[in-house]
Amino acid sequence: MHRTPIQVRCPEGHDARLLGLGAFRPRRYATNDEVCARIDVDPEWVVARSGIRTRGVAAEDETVVAMGAAAARDALDVAAVSPAEIDVVVVATMSPDTACPQVSTRLADRLGVTGAAVDLGAACSGFSYGLETARAMIRAGTARHVLLVGVERMTDLLDLSDRSTAFLFGDGAGAVVVGPSDEPGVGPAVWGADGSQADLIEHRPSWRDGLADPEGPVPGLRMQGPAVFRWASTQIAPVAEKALAVAGMTVDDLDAFVPHQANNRITDALVRALALPDRVVVARDVVRAGNTSAASVPLAMHALLADGDAEPGQVALLAGFGAGLTYGSQVVALPPITA
Repeated sequence: MHRTPIQVRCPEGHDARLLGLGAFRPRRYATNDEVCARIDVDPEWVVARSGIRTRGVAAEDETVVAMGAAAARDALDVAAVSPAEIDVVVVATMSPDTACPQVSTRLADRLGVTGAAVDLGAACSGFSYGLETARAMIRAGTARHVLLVGVERMTDLLDLSDRSTAFLFGDGAGAVVVGPSDEPGVGPAVWGADGSQADLIEHRPSWRDGLADPEGPVPGLRMQGPAVFRWASTQIAPVAEKALAVAGMTVDDLDAFVPHQANNRITDALVRALALPDRVVVARDVVRAGNTSAASVPLAMHALLADGDAEPGQVALLAGFGAGLTYGSQVVALPPITA
């Protein structure tokens, strides 16, 4: 097992580590043939442009609460932490089924957690933002165990006739238990946002405007794909390099790279920009899962571990980026999963 070389230690109190990782994937997956039939796009064009071949489509009973709770139970079991030991539940999502009550409070109730619960909205960077929030709470001593869940029903947000987005997104959930450690297992996040480019990915028209004009366009995600590709391909690698630096590491210390699963071509560009050694395994869960926003990084981590491409304790560089525009990156020691 790889011993993490993360150098930043907590001067007082506890360091933080991922104690267990769980995942939930929908029962049904839609192929490119199915999706492309609605948008008059060649299925192989989708593969060439994004790498995506299938994406999860949640059934009616696979709600954000149900999927998130299933992934969370898996993570709790692996971590050997009971619901009573969870001090805070953080749910990262951009596709809540209601604005009120929060997903986190209902998910906590389903699990039997009576600690604090909060939803966090940072789109595709949500897991990175949530992980830094959990790390900070544990280091500050305000929480001992934090349950972080990234869950999305992105297919609820789509205009299925929109050729720029209909083929990109899928549904699913990933969860981690973050807890105390004698050694640092989660490096500091390098994170930020650029609201001046918020219109590159937006929900348009708003639900309010859509209800006011039922004959108008269907509310759904709209994306300026080429501009998003240029931004992610050029701006995220420097963020990831800073995350390595603040953890006291270089690419030579890495075993795995787990970027947000937006597009295989973006991942290729990041791998080149970071000059990753060939031995570093790179997550490619986007091929089967599509872009699952805040769920994509934990699902991709889980896939690497489940497929035997990485092992618990090895060192991974995470990177999230997306609507807002938001971004965040940190280094972690990979957690265990169910055998």
